[in-house]
Amino acid sequence: MIKAALRTIEDAVDAPKNFTDVLYLTRDGQIPPEIKRFLKNKKLSLASLPIEKFSQIRHRLDLIGTVIIDAKGLGTSQQDKLAQIVESFEMKGIGAILLNNRVQVPVRSFSLAGHGVKSFSLASTMESVSIDELWVRISINLAYRERGSEILVKPAVPPKQLEYSYDKYRNKLAEQLRIRESFVDNLTEQLRLAGLVQKDFLPTQLPNTDRFQWATIFLPAEWVSGDIYDIAKLDEKHIGFYVADAVGHSMPAALLTMFIKQALVMRRTIGNDYRVFSPKEVVKSLNQRMTKQKLSGYQFATCCYGLINTESLELTFARAGHPYPILIRKDEHPRQLEIAGSLLGIFEQAEYEEQTIQLQAGDKVLFYSDGAEPFIPFIHSFDELTGYDFKEEFDEIKGLSIVEMLEKFNAVVRNKHISPAEIDDITAVGLEVL
Repeated sequence: MIKAALRTIEDAVDAPKNFTDVLYLTRDGQIPPEIKRFLKNKKLSLASLPIEKFSQIRHRLDLIGTVIIDAKGLGTSQQDKLAQIVESFEMKGIGAILLNNRVQVPVRSFSLAGHGVKSFSLASTMESVSIDELWVRISINLAYRERGSEILVKPAVPPKQLEYSYDKYRNKLAEQLRIRESFVDNLTEQLRLAGLVQKDFLPTQLPNTDRFQWATIFLPAEWVSGDIYDIAKLDEKHIGFYVADAVGHSMPAALLTMFIKQALVMRRTIGNDYRVFSPKEVVKSLNQRMTKQKLSGYQFATCCYGLINTESLELTFARAGHPYPILIRKDEHPRQLEIAGSLLGIFEQAEYEEQTIQLQAGDKVLFYSDGAEPFIPFIHSFDELTGYDFKEEFDEIKGLSIVEMLEKFNAVVRNKHISPAEIDDITAVGLEVL
């Protein structure tokens, strides 16, 4: 009988001795599909169980990393039982995440401001928490579990005496839960502030003139982004600009973007003289700085750097494993500007090529990160013989200004349903010759 009751958990792992990272307890044992997709994308194992059957697996809590308890639909008479379940986990050093326990407004992701009242908040049983906050809680609980530590203090009263001091212990447990919620809320706020600091590194003004118009999009997947871009006037006739993408997203990738921001040198001043570096020099130097840094975790990045001569309208660019830029020219088929270039941070002696194209009035050029590729309305498919094909929707927007075009692109992103598995940082920099 016990063996049958354990099947729900044991089926979710390779063998009974393996952890199930996340156990989802709910009234009917159903897991919201958004949670399934999100945790699968994070490569965490997941099992579900009706709350009523918890007593039958109480002795196998060693199989569980952390637990999410969805209290929606539980009657008042079941509150004491719910407290006992939480006690069981805390006594084993297993962090419990209790949903629908607080009625505060869900944490709103900095990166998705404007996407709605709740950033990727989930339907049905998940109204009380955002996906961002839930992931922070799961990460903390699993980290403590792996280190053999207990996130909460064990009860001061021996388990056998709990029945005699249940009210006292329940109050202690409530206080411990408040302490943990305060810790998570503080970490959430720190991540939000980190996102604001990262945004401060982006250009505050674009070098628009009566001859050039710029437009940008910066949409982090979480509080912080693994993408970074810059547009800088280097002298009276040169503007350098780039989009870079660190592998992954969230905090590790965001930290790498800060390194890229400081390590990517577009020009050097010596005394009263200066030198504007060519795109291939910029990319090569950045790659050498990354490889010499010997970053932990085998981190690498991609980048596309462009240098525009505002007098001759020549655009020279170099690429390091990044998506190809797109040239949009009036009365012509849009095309990818293809050029070779290996990833940044892997081969110290890597060489990079550069290419120069002559721009003309009405031309638009688009640099973007790979997170934007699924949403760019005119990229359709690639054929080895004919190259990139473009959707018919492009005809509706190719005549728009670069600002209107990126606004249209932004609307596509905002209006498209994005599952957790599809979430990625999205960045684009557009240039138009007026």
